[in-house]
Amino acid sequence: MKETSVLCLLFLISLLSCTTNQARLTVSPSSSQFFKGDFVSLSCEEDDSSAGWTLRRNTSKGQRTQCGDTWGKPAGSSCTITMMLHDSGVYWCESREGPISNMVNLTVTGGSVILQSPVLPVMEGDDVTLLCETKTTPSNLPAAFYKDGSLIRKQPTGHMTIQHVSRSDEGLYKCDISGHGESPSSWITVTDKHTTTPPPTSTPPPGSTSIPLPPSLSPPVLSVLSSLGSVCVVVLLVLLVLLVRRYVHRKPEGRVSIAVDSTVRTEDVSYEEIIIIKETEKKSKMRDFKPEPDGIYSLLK
Repeated sequence: MKETSVLCLLFLISLLSCTTNQARLTVSPSSSQFFKGDFVSLSCEEDDSSAGWTLRRNTSKGQRTQCGDTWGKPAGSSCTITMMLHDSGVYWCESREGPISNMVNLTVTGGSVILQSPVLPVMEGDDVTLLCETKTTPSNLPAAFYKDGSLIRKQPTGHMTIQHVSRSDEGLYKCDISGHGESPSSWITVTDKHTTTPPPTSTPPPGSTSIPLPPSLSPPVLSVLSSLGSVCVVVLLVLLVLLVRRYVHRKPEGRVSIAVDSTVRTEDVSYEEIIIIKETEKKSKMRDFKPEPDGIYSLLK
């Protein structure tokens, strides 16, 4: 019975620890780069509003600050920002219970060219379109696209589509429009499943500093958090099977009196232990049996 109680306790603890709310940070317009003065809305799309999700960020001006402190205008689980150069940084949603959402890296430039690229990880096999855009002229100007510093191709219309992306397409992308300038670089992540692991910090625009990720939210920790759901399911199934087997094979218990060194004590024992004790007593009695001589004589006659 003690083992069964322990299993029940473990089952309940696992169930409680696996019940966590989830949130997803979205950016509108969906891009990882913005011009200075652009209007941007960030939202924590949550499964449970009672979790109290808050938008936080790391920038060159502050670590783990939340929307409404010195930046942005909060509205429930959303935040609107008029982007300035010091707004470049890492953004994420965080609940008061501790869990965090995916993280996004936003770059603000004072230049005249940006690269519009996916702000969230893209799935393997999907098509991805990159757009090289200027601030003051039409966005269909000829542009050159680069990956990890190497020229990929030149496009006459200012946009490039990568068909059926794979892991090899991950990297830092930027673009250049002749006569207008070069965009900052942004990291594109390709994944085969949804992940909360943040992409590496994009190369900051000229004149800005790199933004460190919060130590408590490092990629290894986030990888563990992302796999917690599947681990909890396995743990719960194993504990459930053990509970069922313990219930099916449980034997009735009894109480026996055991004499040890002329002292009699009563203990709770299982059905199997009672059988062993009875067999031991039987063998002991047979060893101690001494027949009388008359009895042996009568048997011989």
